[in-house]
Amino acid sequence: MLNQLREVEKRYEELMARLCDPAVVAQADLYRSLMKESSDLQPIVEAYRAYAAAKERENEARELLEMGELDRELRELAEEELENGKAEAERLAEELKLLLLPKDPNDDRNVILEIRGGAGGEESALFAGSLLRMYTLYAQANGYQLEIVGANQTELGGYKEVSCMITGHGAYSRLKFESGVHRVQRVPETEAGGRIHTSTATVAVLPEAEEVELTIAPTDLQIDTYRSSGAGGQHINKTESAIRITHLPTGMVVECQDERSQHKNKEKAMRVLRSRLYEQLQSEQRSAIAADRRSQVGTGDRSERIRTYNFPQGRVTDHRIGLTLYKLEAVLDGALDELIEALITADRAEKLQRGQEYANTTLN
Repeated sequence: MLNQLREVEKRYEELMARLCDPAVVAQADLYRSLMKESSDLQPIVEAYRAYAAAKERENEARELLEMGELDRELRELAEEELENGKAEAERLAEELKLLLLPKDPNDDRNVILEIRGGAGGEESALFAGSLLRMYTLYAQANGYQLEIVGANQTELGGYKEVSCMITGHGAYSRLKFESGVHRVQRVPETEAGGRIHTSTATVAVLPEAEEVELTIAPTDLQIDTYRSSGAGGQHINKTESAIRITHLPTGMVVECQDERSQHKNKEKAMRVLRSRLYEQLQSEQRSAIAADRRSQVGTGDRSERIRTYNFPQGRVTDHRIGLTLYKLEAVLDGALDELIEALITADRAEKLQRGQEYANTTLN
């Protein structure tokens, strides 16, 4: 690990020197690329330098103690410095292990968020609406921008399905663990008898694909236009601005009617289609190397029940990590950070364990 850290520090110093070169500053794309790489390496280098300083303090204190013939006060100071340096070095070593874990290349991307009502009829559609509100409030609290791309709304204000675009640095890194089946246990608004029902909604979180990463042939697309409509079929636009794009090779269909401009709807629909195809391609690649890694805590399968929202008990339980919070109202108001941080921590711990098991296997 130390050799790897020295190489990282060397690369970081090279980057800092290049960023001071006027010829590099004049090339906007190159400068931006080098800045991003240096900012990614900076926390590793800072932690490594702090680790090296702690080890140096530890070694100096040990050498002092080995000299012998120290008065009691100086020996106590040296012993304290030895313990402090050792503890700090151990803490930073663990931090460096986490920092050196391979970064998910999609973490900095924007997100395509899709929510669909599942089992439970109208109640599941209303729950899908509750989840949309939760993610909207979370996005606002974190400075992300959320735009609805397409929605199939019910008469009571729920959603059979809704697609959104969440824009902001690191959006995917924060939301990627939300993919899966979300379950709600509550007395439905549509239930007069007061019985608790269980309903579900499915959430899909896709990293937005860049146009350069995925080429879609125009001949593979069937593009239809139609009039935008609201709940119950009431027309909200008299022109045919809504767009339906069918990807013929896969049969994948994307609709967008959020904008009054046909051009803007087409642009948004293409971004969603490109991201779905990108996710499908990545899924196929993950399946081929499934023995090597998993991309999410748990199996990541969207058919897996990941979380339960229990209204009678006011609790939220994430089944992948066994975490229960009695903060249902706060979570539904967008306070997701405690859940998200716990999932990120569990994912890192799992990756560290797999790395250690791999290292032990290799050494043996």
